[in-house]
Amino acid sequence: MNEKEVIASIALTQVLGVGLISARMLINGAGSAEKVFACRKELSEIIPGVTPKIAELLDCPQAFARAEAEYAFAQKNRINCICYNDEAYPSRLRECPDAPVILFFKGEADLNALRVINMVGTRNATDYGQRICRDFITDLKSLCPDVLVVSGLAYGIDIHSHRAAVSNGLTTVGVLAHGLDRIYPAAHRKTAIDMLANGGLLTEFMSETNPDRQNFVKRNRIVAGMSDATIVVESAVKGGALITADIAQSYHRDCFAFPGRVNDEFSVGCNNLIKDNKAGLILSAEDFIKSMCWDANPDAVPVAIQRQLFVDLSEEEQLIVDILREKGDSQINSLVVEADMPVNKINAILFELEMKGVVRALAGGMFQLL
Repeated sequence: MNEKEVIASIALTQVLGVGLISARMLINGAGSAEKVFACRKELSEIIPGVTPKIAELLDCPQAFARAEAEYAFAQKNRINCICYNDEAYPSRLRECPDAPVILFFKGEADLNALRVINMVGTRNATDYGQRICRDFITDLKSLCPDVLVVSGLAYGIDIHSHRAAVSNGLTTVGVLAHGLDRIYPAAHRKTAIDMLANGGLLTEFMSETNPDRQNFVKRNRIVAGMSDATIVVESAVKGGALITADIAQSYHRDCFAFPGRVNDEFSVGCNNLIKDNKAGLILSAEDFIKSMCWDANPDAVPVAIQRQLFVDLSEEEQLIVDILREKGDSQINSLVVEADMPVNKINAILFELEMKGVVRALAGGMFQLL
């Protein structure tokens, strides 16, 4: 991404009165953040719904001054500025209506890895929760070695998930609620540095941004949005992990939880998620991989299923077929978004289509029209 586009994207986030959704609408309508500013006086003619007031707001030299300073900081500290239309931008996150206009990333991870999960939970992780993190990540490494593990670098389940990933050689990314000029909490600095070699640190916040309370909820939507699935390890009846799970559901992403004893304070949240059918119950990495259909061998010769010549499809089955015909091979998460159906219903439809010889399951939760 060129320097002018990066600076314009940063500047757009600094214009008072222009929120995330409006900024994305402007970028999509004009074609780039740079063109949003260059054509600000004509935007009302180019983009429906844009008022002359927007043009006035975009006349904001101080926003560009701040953006130029931030770009200089990023260059000096080898931080990648990833614009919304950049190929390196997490494609799963781009699907979300409140995705950031720009991200700041330091590290080596592929944010568009084939498989991405996040592990979240209480800051007061018990020995039980810590053991789940270690065992799950260790088994995940042997069963699914190319997975990217995302979390929030916070105390408790977050940091234990990151550390387990680092010790097992899995790529792991920490999403921060502040700028990349600091690490919060400071006690996790060593782990954060270890993560840079095989993973990294990601944020939407510029330098000099404090880790204020409201920033953590914003951080959680990135954790949920860039992942295929959210895994809650331990949670009290309330907490940030449950917010992440709710956000994941709103994005039509899979959500799983490890159960705990009914009287344990930090198992109540997970048990409630399972009881209320908001999360699938898992006991191991093997459970999770089977639920995600990640256990298919990509090198295996697929079993041929004879397709019926004149197959009768329901209206919903036909919708899925039409989407696959238009989009090509698709992950189940993409089908959930395109069809606007819950994941359990999509799973049932895909099963019926497989039995009819219309689609075939591929590795990584992908489905192919035959």
